[in-house]
Amino acid sequence: MKGGKSKADTRKTDSRLRSKTAAAGKKPSKKAAKDPNKPKRPASAFFVFMEEFRKQYAKEHPNNKAVSAVGKAGGEKWKSLSEAEKAPYVAKAEKRKTEYNKSMQAYNKKLAEGGNGADEEESDKSKSEVNDEEDEEDESGEEEDDDEE
Repeated sequence: MKGGKSKADTRKTDSRLRSKTAAAGKKPSKKAAKDPNKPKRPASAFFVFMEEFRKQYAKEHPNNKAVSAVGKAGGEKWKSLSEAEKAPYVAKAEKRKTEYNKSMQAYNKKLAEGGNGADEEESDKSKSEVNDEEDEEDESGEEEDDDEE
């Protein structure tokens, strides 16, 4: 077996492959869950342009069903536009961005207030309920001890 691999070498390689594929197949368990109430990020100027361009393209090419063709045509058109022609789309994108920032501030404020306030109230209630139950058990427990003597 000149130049060939021995069975031991092959087994080592197989075990390395198994460990790599096993690690790659695992899902990240610590990934944070998405909040459905979180505001969506605003569209960029290009995507604002594409909203209008898709409508125009659909009217001009009613038989076209390929999404890729619309995207390619939109990209070429966007590149060919001058800065002055792009300005209205940039302005709309900026407006959406400011609205998004306001809604994110409100969302973060709501999270800060709602998250901390609700936890504190629940913990206070649970403490008082636990203390009340312990007091009742102590009183009844002391009386039972007195009765047994």
